[in-house]
Amino acid sequence: MHIEDKIALYRKNGFPRVWISDQGDGTYINPILYLDYSDPDIIRVKDDFFMVASSFNCIPGLPVLHSKDLVNWKIINYVIDRLPFPEYDKPQHGRGVWAPSIRYHDGYFWVYFAMPDEGIFMSKTKDPWGKWEPLVCVKEVKGWIDPCPFWDDDGNAYLVNAFARSRIGFKSVLAINKMKPDGTALLDEFRIVIDGNVNHPTIEGPKMYKRNGYYYISAPAGGVSMGYQVVLRAKHPYGPYEEKIVLHQGNTPINGPHQGGWVELENGETWFVHFQDDDAYGRIVHLQPVKWVDDWPLMGIDVNGDGIGEPVMRYTKPNVGRAYDIEVPDTSDDFDGNVLGLQWQWHANPRDGWYSLVEREHHIRLYMTNELRGIRKVLWNVPNLLLQKFPAPEFEVTTKLEFSPQIDGDQAGLVIMGMEYAAVVAKKVAGHIQICLIKGNGPQQEERQIESHDIGSSNLIYLRVTVRKKARCTFSYSLEGENFISIGDEFIAKKGHWIGAKVGIFANNYHFENSKGFADFDWFLVDRAE
Repeated sequence: MHIEDKIALYRKNGFPRVWISDQGDGTYINPILYLDYSDPDIIRVKDDFFMVASSFNCIPGLPVLHSKDLVNWKIINYVIDRLPFPEYDKPQHGRGVWAPSIRYHDGYFWVYFAMPDEGIFMSKTKDPWGKWEPLVCVKEVKGWIDPCPFWDDDGNAYLVNAFARSRIGFKSVLAINKMKPDGTALLDEFRIVIDGNVNHPTIEGPKMYKRNGYYYISAPAGGVSMGYQVVLRAKHPYGPYEEKIVLHQGNTPINGPHQGGWVELENGETWFVHFQDDDAYGRIVHLQPVKWVDDWPLMGIDVNGDGIGEPVMRYTKPNVGRAYDIEVPDTSDDFDGNVLGLQWQWHANPRDGWYSLVEREHHIRLYMTNELRGIRKVLWNVPNLLLQKFPAPEFEVTTKLEFSPQIDGDQAGLVIMGMEYAAVVAKKVAGHIQICLIKGNGPQQEERQIESHDIGSSNLIYLRVTVRKKARCTFSYSLEGENFISIGDEFIAKKGHWIGAKVGIFANNYHFENSKGFADFDWFLVDRAE
């Protein structure tokens, strides 16, 4: 089928959903989100569920997702429009927003998160779909990570957190501080809750709760790839805390089962959301049932009777009282609105002049800016990459580009970005347009052209990348939308710094600052891989 015919069909019937957790028969499969929403935390407010996740250097930052049933999720907002430090105007891979927590208290939604080089920050709102208040620095400090607030029944407030050895010299310790009831500052020196160096190395990501007279702190330990879930409980916020392992990989393929949060339903059911490290695909999100045994949560299913749960692959959906429509976060984009879709993030704080959604109707126009003054001219350093998360184990992205370069070096393309990256690029070279396949290694600041095809003066180009299992990527292009020409060899996508690989579009000029060139992208189709 001609790609334009396919687009017309999708415009009529809806764009494809390449990963669906809800099986339509009262069950779901894990992961509930095959997307890199790492370090998820969740709350329930009446019959609504909200989730937040890490976003690191990607902007807008700190995504907010919403669900009615814990299985079907949509992204609804971001807490942060930009990070309030000038260095984040350039990509700061692996820095930025780490491991947020979300809570509902006193009529507000509260989100706390760490920037490991800058401190602990908070924002709140009465409307999670609306504007979030400006960030408040709760504590200016290096190396404090994974904060979670807790308001007790007696009016006292607390903050629990972990530590990053890379910034402060130690880790595997959880601590607690008393906090001002308005959530804006800490009131004392931290007290250690648990030293995980003894039994639970790399314990981190604490989430604090109160239930049936016990204070609970849930935390992953053992590392991202091969860890497990620990729960601590005590009769006082400062402890002493008992400890118990409540979820591990066991005989399942769900490695890690790492950082997350739990919620209780009105009917008493408890559910736990966590992530699994899936290499290039990032930290994908799973949902586990929770059973309470002697006031200890058992997460997943205790298959072998050892008292420790194992992750489920398929399970009955949470009983929220009714069935809801199947929903997934947006991926494809027709660029019909006057604001960017919520699936998109830049690689740094955005600025005016990078793009327009109104210059040409039903298109996004990217301008050939040069943002690499004084730094190495490689895509790893480019802030104006417009990217989104990998959405499934296998998928195919096709985009329609009308390329309008002005000077040599103007380029626009479709990129897979990670520690190693590759892109199929339209580029003006000696007055001609070439289609090039480039590959790069970000940390090594290397980039090279693998193959190029001269297409003369043709400027209407369809660019495509097909992603197979194990993140095997092949690039191709077409000048007429039906016959696609392969370019370059297979590329194995790699994860980024604390994030999964991403796919997206860009336009720039490495060498000149005054280009008036631009690239119009008509649509961005994320489809099932054929």
